[in-house]
Amino acid sequence: MTTPKQSPEQPPGVEELEAQERRLAFRRFTHDDAWALGSLLVEMARERRAPVAVDIHRAGQQLFHAALPGSAPDNDAWIARKRRVVERYGSASYLVGARHRAKGTTFEASSRLDPDTYAAHGGSFPITVEGVGVIGAVTVSGLPQLQDHELVVEALEAFLSRS
Repeated sequence: MTTPKQSPEQPPGVEELEAQERRLAFRRFTHDDAWALGSLLVEMARERRAPVAVDIHRAGQQLFHAALPGSAPDNDAWIARKRRVVERYGSASYLVGARHRAKGTTFEASSRLDPDTYAAHGGSFPITVEGVGVIGAVTVSGLPQLQDHELVVEALEAFLSRS
């Protein structure tokens, strides 16, 4: 199928990350969409032998979860922490961290939030419905944070191009 994207030497900047969020919006998002998107992410991760866990939440309800070989219970804790950032800020967890880094600080140092509860690390992306707003999050954990983010973005791009 597809080959893994090579991470650029420079991580994406705030403007590029914000453009991803604007571009990757849904017309609607159903239980069946969660299953299809989650299954696509699992398929992509299996092809790459990526040791990840995948999670999709909508309006406080877990609609999809899978743990691939090599993932661990700690990945579920990371998923929850990254998802809480999306739920609180309405933006991708990687973007929230990038905004803090762009200001010369870190999320941990300036957010005043418990790092055991919130993690502005890559891998959780808002599920945004046009005309509605953020209704949930799709999250991956198990790779370095930029790779987690890129895997989710790649899956969203593929999923939305089929719609």
